[in-house]
Amino acid sequence: MEPHPKLPSPFISRRRSLIKTSAEIVSEARQSLRVPHTQRPFTPGDAQRLLFGGTSPRACHDNRPPSTFSLSSQHFNAPDSRPGSGTRLSPLDHKPKLPNLFSGEDPIKAVPRPPTVPMAEKRGLMGARGRLLRAGSLTLLPPVERNIHEKKSPKGHICEGHAEVCSSGPRKQGPRRTASESHIDPPGVDSGVGPATGRRTGDNTSADEEEAIWDSTVAPLLLQLEAAGAAEQSVEVMCSLCDSVHDSLAKGNMLGRKCKRRSSLLRTLFRFIDWDSAKLNLHVAKLCLALSVSGNNLLNICKLVFKISRSESNDRFFQDSSIIGAPPTPVLTLVIASSLAVNSLCPDSLLAVLLSEDVSASGDAVLYAVGTLKFISGNKAILQLLLDKKVLSVAQKLLRSLCQLQENHLTTAGHILVQLTVLLRNLADQPESRPLFVSHTILPELCQVLRRHSQDQDVCTNVSRIFSKLSSYTECRLSLAQTPGCFQLFLELLSKHLQKKDLVVRLLFTLGNLASKSDEARLQIFQCEGCVDTLLRLYDTYQQRANAPADQDVLVKLVCLVANMCIHPDVGPEFGSNGTCVQLLLETLELLSVQENKELLVIVAVTINNLSFYLQRSSVLQQRQLTVCRLMLKLMLSSDMDAVLEATRVYGNLTNEKAARDFIMQNKVHRFLVTLLDSKSPEVCYSASGVLINLALDPPSRASLSQEGAASKLVDCLKDFGAGDWQLSGRVCQALWNLAGCGRSMMLLQSEEKESLLDILSFFCDKQNTAGDEADSHLACWELDFLPVAHKLLQTLQPEQ
Repeated sequence: MEPHPKLPSPFISRRRSLIKTSAEIVSEARQSLRVPHTQRPFTPGDAQRLLFGGTSPRACHDNRPPSTFSLSSQHFNAPDSRPGSGTRLSPLDHKPKLPNLFSGEDPIKAVPRPPTVPMAEKRGLMGARGRLLRAGSLTLLPPVERNIHEKKSPKGHICEGHAEVCSSGPRKQGPRRTASESHIDPPGVDSGVGPATGRRTGDNTSADEEEAIWDSTVAPLLLQLEAAGAAEQSVEVMCSLCDSVHDSLAKGNMLGRKCKRRSSLLRTLFRFIDWDSAKLNLHVAKLCLALSVSGNNLLNICKLVFKISRSESNDRFFQDSSIIGAPPTPVLTLVIASSLAVNSLCPDSLLAVLLSEDVSASGDAVLYAVGTLKFISGNKAILQLLLDKKVLSVAQKLLRSLCQLQENHLTTAGHILVQLTVLLRNLADQPESRPLFVSHTILPELCQVLRRHSQDQDVCTNVSRIFSKLSSYTECRLSLAQTPGCFQLFLELLSKHLQKKDLVVRLLFTLGNLASKSDEARLQIFQCEGCVDTLLRLYDTYQQRANAPADQDVLVKLVCLVANMCIHPDVGPEFGSNGTCVQLLLETLELLSVQENKELLVIVAVTINNLSFYLQRSSVLQQRQLTVCRLMLKLMLSSDMDAVLEATRVYGNLTNEKAARDFIMQNKVHRFLVTLLDSKSPEVCYSASGVLINLALDPPSRASLSQEGAASKLVDCLKDFGAGDWQLSGRVCQALWNLAGCGRSMMLLQSEEKESLLDILSFFCDKQNTAGDEADSHLACWELDFLPVAHKLLQTLQPEQ
């Protein structure tokens, strides 16, 4: 007598074929240990462009930086010719005496003579000494000629050249110029700010060359700009003139603080800030940044750009301007990689501000610069532009510097991080950005941000939004999982911010993604200190108020994480033996309706399926298997096929136990299972036939199943799916074998059905009929899953002929 065949698992184990076929892809949804998938939490866009949204805890604080403010030229400081010390000095009592030029010496020798120098240097001296004239405004004075003039002083002394005032009496100081006054020096007149005469102001530009460029190019453009402003010409003309000034300064290597007429130039630019034109203001801001404004002026320029960016209609101006950053070049990339300032390459950009400014000294300026980038990153076209300009390199450096600030700057760093993390969240939506997040090690930096700002709900929530987006992708998931301590960090944040739904749901979703594909991650999460207690405390807290959709979403992500963790052979039995965990899962099934809570109940069923795979005598689930069977019946009777499918899979595991099989037969559940064979769904037929395999082990059950027409429906499944799904075909043959008493009786089939089954099996068992487009992989599946049991069934049928 043939020995009793070994009872196969109700669900076939993982495939051993290396090449995935269509059947293998389908089989991934049939494994006993299920990996549930949920939708990423939805993040609504901000209705208004504000530094901090209305739901932010910062919105109620009076000391937070404002999103709205007034700004005019009066808010800007007149650039100084020297750094201010902040201390008033006492006047000197010493009164200088002029030498008596006509003493007893030879009067000709006593008269000073001009040095013998080239005319170019004379112009330089004239510019240097000309500063003494400008105690008041020079706007009403005629241009100073470049040749040497002779003037008579009131005393009748002769003074030669260089525009110097010679007087033996004290000089009267003119009126003081206000911060908003505009002044343009005509060609040949110095501004009073800059390096000394003859000093080189750049690598290739001497003071004389700068004079020539200023006189021939820059000064005429500034005069045109002043005239255009006075005549109220079109904004386009003035923007074009601003660009021309910028280009001329760049060609003369006079950007930054190199230009000695920088002070008067900035005073001119500040005047145009009062114009009500976003486009012109953006051009002015770009030029001011190129001149390396600092302190209060830098803050106000960043505020000005921020104010412009608050209106979505102004996005097109940013798109057409280079104020975001310089185009990527090999040199710029090298500089960023070396963590050097890029002002020498792109001083007129917001990205340069982020790289070069010290947050401890210019925190508010950096805040408004990042806030601007956050706003305009909501525009898809600008988002791509930001990626092209290597914004992630800049963001990584800024993240690192913010984490290194002292405790007394923690508040400012938090304000900046709120803006920066929203910018990174928007960038995470771009497919091409995901490899950059990995290559620039931004994910580990964000973990460090979470550690440093674990009490800041805004920062933690924004970072969790980034992780919830990126953890859905393999390369980002691996990078995050390899970050030391990230699992423990997430669990600590869950415990600390238990009531913060937006944060909790995203951290749970991220952990669920990390545990969905990696056995190592499943075990590491489980082994974290306080893991099980934290998760079950969350479960209990949110189950008590599961009526709100947001609370249900938290439960969905939480149960999904538990289901994924239970796939690990060391973790599943531990959760199955935890009475609190099993009780919470059963309460969810008991209290909630399928119609209103479909997603949650389906994932709870998946979790119970994974736990039931590790049924042990010490398992709480083993002890309460009849309760589980009763609650699964609730899903079986629903109209939702997803719920029915998951309940069928749970029955497939539980029916390894005699008590569960008896419950199914006594409550007529087997009738539903036989009906499912008509569903025309491979997954449903596969799960239903798995339960029938176990039920048919008991002789009394075979008769009941035969009365329901189970055998004929199984034959129909074999006809319908056939060689297209060898796993399902093998499962159907196994069910028929068990129904026939392990081949001892085939009386359950009519003669026509037997002949049809014999023909099908004879055809399918012929190796020549298994070839197809994927012949090698199909052959492996055919040999492993179908042929052994089909061959036994065929041998049983043939003697009947």
